This record gives sequence, C-alpha cells and structure tokens, in this order.
Amino acid sequence: MKYEIAELLDHPPQNTPTLVAEMNHHRRHEIANLKSKPASLVHGRSTAIPSVGPLATIYLLLALCAGKHTFAQQPETHSSQPAINRQLRLPDQPFDYGKVDAPASLRKQLQPLDNTPADNPITHQGATLGRVLFYDTKLSANGTTSCASCHLQAAGFAEPKPTSVGFEGKPVARNSMALINLRFFASGKMFWDQRAGSLEKQVLMPIEDPIEMGHHLPTLIRQLAQDPLYPPLFQNAFGDKQITSDRIAKALAQFVRSMTSFGSRYDHGLEQTGDPRKPFPNFTDQENLGKEQFFGRALCAHCHLPKHDDPQSPQWLIFQLQTASNNGIDSSDAPNTDPGVATTTGKPTDQGKFKASSLRNLKQTAPYMHDGRFHTIDQVIEHYNWSVRPHPNLDPLLEDFAANGLALPEVPKVALAAFLETLSDEEFLADPRFSDPFVRSPNE
Repeated sequence: MKYEIAELLDHPPQNTPTLVAEMNHHRRHEIANLKSKPASLVHGRSTAIPSVGPLATIYLLLALCAGKHTFAQQPETHSSQPAINRQLRLPDQPFDYGKVDAPASLRKQLQPLDNTPADNPITHQGATLGRVLFYDTKLSANGTTSCASCHLQAAGFAEPKPTSVGFEGKPVARNSMALINLRFFASGKMFWDQRAGSLEKQVLMPIEDPIEMGHHLPTLIRQLAQDPLYPPLFQNAFGDKQITSDRIAKALAQFVRSMTSFGSRYDHGLEQTGDPRKPFPNFTDQENLGKEQFFGRALCAHCHLPKHDDPQSPQWLIFQLQTASNNGIDSSDAPNTDPGVATTTGKPTDQGKFKASSLRNLKQTAPYMHDGRFHTIDQVIEHYNWSVRPHPNLDPLLEDFAANGLALPEVPKVALAAFLETLSDEEFLADPRFSDPFVRSPNE
C-alpha cells in the first residue's frame, strides 16, 4: 500500500473498498493511541485534529478521495440561501398599493394612459407578493441577484451605473431603466427596444436572460413551492397556494405598477396654480426661469409632456414620451451602434430609436441614455444644445437642433437643470411600501 498523497487524492486505487475494509481491521488497534492536537477552525467550528498512525492516515485519505469523487459526479443545481434562515418584515395589514397620489384636479388625465389589464388589477396582497419577489435573490440562478439589484429605490428604481452587471458578473448591454409610473405608459411596451408587449411579459424576461439572472422558470417555481415563505403569500394574493409563472408575472407587474410618483415640488406647485405655465409660488426665481425654458424655447415639453398644450386634454404629469424616438445621440454611420427598437422589429425605420425613461426623479436616475453615456443633467442639456447628430430616423422636432443647435444661453441652461431637479419625489424614494422586506441582519 505505497501510495503517494497526491496520487491518492487524484487517482484513488480501484480496490478502494477492499483497502478500506482491510484498514478497518487494523484501525481498531491504532485508535486507542490517537492523541488530539490543537483545534483548527473549519467552517466556523472548532474541530480537533487527532494524531493518527500510518494506516489511519491512509484510511482518511481514501475517505477524502471517495468523497471528492462522489461529489464531483453530482449534477449542478441552482443555489440559493436556505429558506429556513430567511425572514420577512411585512405589516400586519398590507400596505395600500392602489392609491395614486396625484393632484385630484389632474388625476383624470391619467385614466386614458393606464395600461393595467382587466385580468390583473392591483391588489394589496398581490403587490405585497410582488414586492417580496422583487427583492428576492432566489430569482437568479446562483442566488446572488434580484430585480432590486439593478433597480434601486434610492436611485428612482434605476441603477447608478452606465450598464448593469449580471448574476455572474458579466456586463449587460444597456442601462437599467427607471421603474417610475410605468402604469401610465399607454402602449405598455417595455425595455429600451420595446421587445416586451406588456409589463407582465417584461418582468419575467430578466429572470431567464442568460446574462442578467440566468434562471429557469420551471426550476424557480419548484424552489418557491419548497420555500415556506411563498405558499402563504400566493394564497393571500390569488386564493390558493399554487405557484405558476403567470402568477409570478402578475404579482411582479402589480408591484411595479404601484410605483407611482407624483409628490415632487413640481406637483405641489402645479396643485397650487393649476397651470405649469404660471410661476409656482414654491419655486425659486431660477427654477421658474427653468420651467419657462422647458415649456418654451428649449421645447422639452413638446416631447416629454405629450398634448401638454391641448386645452381639451392638458397633459402636465407624466414627463415621458409615449413612443420610441431617435434623439440624435449617434449618427447613422457611427460604428457599433445599438440598433434600438430595430433589434425587435428589424425595420430600418426603427434604427436608433429607443423608448425614453421618465424625467421623474431625474436627478436620482443618472446616468442617462440607453448606454449611460451622460452622467449629469448638464451633459444631457448640452447634447440638445449643440450635439444632436443627423440621422435618417431623427425625431422631426430635433431636425433644427441637428442643423443649428438649440443654442440656449448659459443662464437659462443652468436654470433648466434646476427646474428638472424639482421633479424629484423624496417621499417616493423612501416610501416603505417599496422598500426591501427581507431582514438582512439579526439587528434589523
């Protein structure tokens, strides 16, 4: 039995069971002579290491070899933290997820834009389940990444990185869009390239994306069914404990749709005046000047507040383009450019067009554009001021910008940036309804 240690570890003898049986006979005679050596820390536990004779040493090596090779043959499984160690902090009575805190006088503007489907109305229990799913890293293949990993509440449910990072540390191609007021994006088409036809479809796609979360929905469903946290939550949300991909999608979509933000200083000023073109009493002179630029010379409202100037249907709340657009950040001949919506449709007329994020909480949702190329609001304004590039699919409202520039002087340009910062909703950014429900440390 002359085996080198390295050989034993990498190439255990073919007659390992016979050798082990033989050594068991001798081991009984040597075990009485074992003497303990100082303990070593193994996986956080103090374990005594006995002094062993040569046969016992070989016995232990063979046991290690057998364990090593047996483990290597086990199929790879999706890992996640043990459910027994996971705790939730949820209120006894669920939060109210159906309310929309928009000025009452203007709330009727939102109704035609609401994309909530008839078969998935927002319920308090459904959105509560969606909240837990949204923050659960178990939705990724290796248990490291949740929806909230790339959509941070403090960042307006966007991400403060140019592009996201997937569950294995690989870069995602685009920036994570802000999840604000998606309930009132009338077309319901989601992602920069609008590849999802509804919010219910959108919320499942990152879970199975091979870079983003890398999971497999049937596997995830089995995991959630075995997790003691989830059957009661599905029972409360849907009337029974059955877990399906459709119910996962509906719960996540309810939670995301409930993320409505209408509590900014702009909203308070609008409630006081009833018209954004009037000076707001809660604004500084600079902010009111910036608001004048937004609705006036800078032409921002023409795109970001559709129908804002229609006296029959004033739209003063959403701050989001309802259709994809090309805003001239790249020329048509620029190398390696993202095709945008054309990725989904294959149409040349969609080349370079993207769904636009809301301007709500703009200060918190940096960086900007689909690739996060602009890090500040000033850089975005400067793009429209002098850097709009010609493109066959350029939005017609920007054609003059491409030819002559916006040429906004410095004082109004700085004022415009100050106005855009008034769209921040501090209450929304700290609203406990949208916070992480998991207890992450014993002291929480």
